[in-house]
Amino acid sequence: MLQVAIYVFDGITALDAVGPFESISRSKEVQVTFVGRQAGAVRTGNKALALVADKGIDDVRSANVLIVPGGGAPGLDDAISDPVLHAWIKEIDATTSVTCSVCTGALILGAAGLLEGRTASTHWRAKAGLARYGATCSSKRITRDGKYLTSAGVSAGIDLGLTLCGNLLGVELAEAIELSMQYDPTPPFGTGNPEPHATPARVRMIEQMLR
Repeated sequence: MLQVAIYVFDGITALDAVGPFESISRSKEVQVTFVGRQAGAVRTGNKALALVADKGIDDVRSANVLIVPGGGAPGLDDAISDPVLHAWIKEIDATTSVTCSVCTGALILGAAGLLEGRTASTHWRAKAGLARYGATCSSKRITRDGKYLTSAGVSAGIDLGLTLCGNLLGVELAEAIELSMQYDPTPPFGTGNPEPHATPARVRMIEQMLR
């Protein structure tokens, strides 16, 4: 049984955790545990949704896979500056075959010292942050560097989960999981790629009108 630990915290972006969970938890060969600083509920950045940590970090000492989602301030900032959390991440990382992040979760891995000298993906608005931790930002949706698997913003967590399935459970089962999810995205507006579509007007709307 593969043991997967997904870290959750106040301020988390829900899909960062739920996307990979929905992918990899479909296999009967996987057991997923949501882990928080302490056991109990945490809330998303807009406070509208709660996720429940089954265990606190003191109760989990190893995992085959660690997934660290991202989020927004102030919760993300707290995680980036939390030495106790960083010590736990490094302890778990010493036991994993794959350590992963989704979106700005890469900044938490970076703050824990795991991405120095490595290439990683993150949300396009957080690229500059990776450089503070000695990492090079990749424009790829999914980036593998050694045992570290990092993904770009929010929805890329689904792709990360499916990639994990392919790597750990085999391509045939991963293909079946993708089919079971009917994961065949066709974005209605086609503006998700920041390279051509992060216009000044859209960035202003993100900053001024979105949570």
